[in-house]
Amino acid sequence: MNDFPMPPPDDSAGRPRKGFFRRHLFLSTFGLIGALALTFAGYVAYLTVGLPSVEHLRSTNPDSTSLMQQRADEARAQGKELRHFQYWVPLDRISENVVQAVRMGEDAAFFTHPGFDFHELRESVQRNFERGEFARGASTITQQLAKNMFLSTEKSLDRKLKEAILTYRLERALSKNRILEIYLNVIEWGDGVYGVEAAARTYFGKSAAYLDPAEAAFLAAMIPNPRQLNPTSRFDSVKRGQERILVWMSRAGFLSEEELEAAKTKELRLRVSGPT
Repeated sequence: MNDFPMPPPDDSAGRPRKGFFRRHLFLSTFGLIGALALTFAGYVAYLTVGLPSVEHLRSTNPDSTSLMQQRADEARAQGKELRHFQYWVPLDRISENVVQAVRMGEDAAFFTHPGFDFHELRESVQRNFERGEFARGASTITQQLAKNMFLSTEKSLDRKLKEAILTYRLERALSKNRILEIYLNVIEWGDGVYGVEAAARTYFGKSAAYLDPAEAAFLAAMIPNPRQLNPTSRFDSVKRGQERILVWMSRAGFLSEEELEAAKTKELRLRVSGPT
């Protein structure tokens, strides 16, 4: 008589193996991700077709931009007088105060990032999530230039993808100084005012070469919404932005504490007529 217990019957042949399901799930997931990646790549390639070249901007100053054309079309559609003030100046004739103020206000890491500031993007997403609304963007100077030069103000996925492609092209084709020079000469600074030279003449009656820290930071504070942040009707809002930018300039080592306080307390004399 056998005193050893009999082993339980082996019914594994009738049961699906867990390993099979895991492999099947992995392969299905991997295939889905691959298909989505190929679809996205194809979509990006489709958007790329028809986008303009940026190579000519190495040596040619643009006469107009997509945003300028959009504003002109809007004025004509509303029966308004078409205003356009712009004076092109090379980067070495723009005050260093302007360069630093715009960098601090718009894109502090401009000279070190590849066109996209991923740290700032992460911070922006986090802050917007905490507020429960889209309250802060993270567009770099190069991204803003791509949108201003070639695209519309439309908020859509297509436009953002095209902007990313053009940003990549701009960074590959142009030096950082050239990108900054074009940006400072074409961005909007009020109704019909384009570029820092026109802005300096319009609001302060002087050339951009002579703007001091207080004036430069004041103009930089208008950039996020130049048509709404009118310095004559929304002076206090622009002034608050100016003071924040001045503090950032000081923290970056561009202004001493004494220069910071002098700039914050300086009385700004604004012109209300057109540029000279």
